[in-house]
This record gives sequence, C-alpha cells and structure tokens, in this order.
Amino acid sequence: MGENWSNWSGNVESRPQVIAVPDDESTVAALVREAAAAGREVRVVGTGHSFTPVAASDGLLLKLDKIASVTDIDADAGTAWVGAGAKITAIGEPLRQGGLALANQGDIDVQAICGALGTGTHGTGRTLGNLSTRIAALRLVTADGEIAELSAENDPEALRAARVSLGMLGVATAVQLNCLPAYRLHEKLWAATVDDCFAEIDGLIAGNRHFEFFWRPEPDICDMKALNPHDGPPDPMDGVDGERVDHSYRIFPSIRENKFNEMEYSVPADAGPDCFHEIRALMQTRHPQVKWPVEYRTLAADDAMLSTAYKRHSVTISVHQDASLPYRDFFADCEAIFRNHRGRPHWGKVHNLTAEDFADLYPEWDAFLAVRRRFDPKGRFLNDYLRGIFE
Repeated sequence: MGENWSNWSGNVESRPQVIAVPDDESTVAALVREAAAAGREVRVVGTGHSFTPVAASDGLLLKLDKIASVTDIDADAGTAWVGAGAKITAIGEPLRQGGLALANQGDIDVQAICGALGTGTHGTGRTLGNLSTRIAALRLVTADGEIAELSAENDPEALRAARVSLGMLGVATAVQLNCLPAYRLHEKLWAATVDDCFAEIDGLIAGNRHFEFFWRPEPDICDMKALNPHDGPPDPMDGVDGERVDHSYRIFPSIRENKFNEMEYSVPADAGPDCFHEIRALMQTRHPQVKWPVEYRTLAADDAMLSTAYKRHSVTISVHQDASLPYRDFFADCEAIFRNHRGRPHWGKVHNLTAEDFADLYPEWDAFLAVRRRFDPKGRFLNDYLRGIFE
C-alpha cells in the first residue's frame, strides 16, 4: 500500500495503493488504463476541501496539480479553457489579463477548479447559479482511457449530468468556462442584529448582486456583506470603514486560517428564514458550546441533475465546528432541521443521507444513474462511499 492521505480538515483518511501526479492528459489516460488492468478504482483529489469521503481511495489517487494552465482565452466569445487542477486563486489574474473574469466565486478560493465544479460549489447571489452553471464544455478521460469532450451541442444530457458529478463520469482534465468581461466589485461590510437583518433581508437580497451574512452566536450579531459591480478603479477607500473596491477575484475570497468541519444544505428560498431561525434556536439552547458562525447565502435555480439548486431558487445555510472538536451530534441535530425543509446537502460537506433519500430529493436521480453507468459501467470511478449511494 502507498502513503496515507487525509483531507484538509482531517476528518477523512484513506491509504491509496498509488498516488500519481500526471503532467498531462495523455498521462492521465495511461494511468487510468493501468488502473483498469490492475482492477484499481480511480479517484481525483484537489486540495481536499471536501468534508465527505468523495476523494478517498484505496486504489489510484490522482492529483492534477500540474494540469493547471489557463488557455484559449477568447474575450469576444467570453470563454476560456482551464486545466482541471488549477486552483481558483490562480485563475483570476490570467483571466483579467485576457479581459475576462469568473461570473461568481465562493468565499474560499483555494480549491481546484474541477473539484469545486464537480461538487456544486457556489458563491452567493439570487440571479447567479453555482460555478458549474458556467461550464461550456468539459474534457474527460473515460473509464477505458479514452478522451471525451462534452458540450451542449454534442451530448447535452451527459453535460447536464457532468456539471455536478463528483468525478464519477471520468477524470476531468480541462473545462471551458463561460466568463464575464473583467469587472470590479465594491464591497460593503457592516454588522446588524438578527431582527434588523431579517427586517431588511428581502430588499438586501433583491438589491445587491451578492448578499450574504455570517451569524455569530456570540454576541448574536450578523456580519453582513454586499458586493456590487463598480465602474471605478481599485480603491482601498481608506477612511471608509468596511468598504473597498478591487478586481472581482480579489474581493470574493476570505482568509480561512483555522480548520473546521462543515455541513451545508440548500433549502427552497422561501424556507430560508424559518430554517435559519430554527438553527439559531437549536444552537442557543441545545448546542451553546458551538461558537462558529452560520453562513447564509442565495443560489439561483439550474438544471444540472445533481445540483442542490435543481429547478428551485435556494438559500444555502452552512454550519461549522472547529476541526479539533466533536461535531457529529451537533450536525445531526442541524440536519434534522434542514431535512424538514426539504434541504439538499452540499456534495462536499458532511451529511448522513442514503441513496433512497437522494432519490426522493432529485427528480432526475435515475437519469443521472443511467448516464453514470453509460460512462463507467464497471464502477471504475467509484469508491466505497460513492458505491453505497450511486450503485
């Protein structure tokens, strides 16, 4: 057996037989063929920011760090090709130099782009879908070591499945993204009571391109954030507390130095406020020891088969706990509330759902399973965790 592997927070570990860092797509294809001949499963890991065992493997674990270029930037078409292993933090400047920018980002930008896409990672904004909605085309190494390029033109059904597929259709090596002309954002940060936040929340969501808040259990305050496009140059706005202007990719991310575990559910947008208030009451009564904040964001509906926002505008609510502290009982109590609101869990964050649960939550569950079997009939890209859900 090979060396131990663990995810970022340390709550998932595995011991792959082989860990490989291929230089290019052809090497990936050769490694997949070798794994097939040896009867090994194949999984891909980026920075290990998933809190589920989605990347764990006892077979071949691929790291695509060397497949990370940003190429074929076409400002007129608004597209660019990005290598699967590129970290989101490294994409912004090359795109800006080519006149483009990502339409949205989350508040963490250290993930590998195809890991973020494959798990349905998102930012915030009621008119903005998750990152995967921006996929124009996707290159995959399939289970037989061949290369497939998926697009809405050549296989729309497979592309809708591949947008959020947890790496189960093949090894994504590159993605073509629909981008926006490069833009700057004005950031405004302020604090509000919970009552004041929810008295204004509909207007804040409707009136800003991006709005979110973090509720801090102590001192029971909401840290509010609004981002909007700005025509002026970058400006630190010295003397204006909580405000600045900069290129979009510099404004989106926040620094997260302390490790944590996380559960996030997407609930129907109309259920967001009630769900949040129930989580808040739970933490104030049953789990007052949890001091980490709760994040509240918005997400536009889309049609990717496994998107948590499939065919419904959503509010996403995230709960956290320090990676060094117990979290399972707290998360289980939160999950009961999320499920009462027909929530769908983020694919890269802690949950306890089964295949039967997912089949009830996703109208195209069987359609996705059919596409998965078409691309990988022998389950080469499944690990034990995924096999328990998708086989």
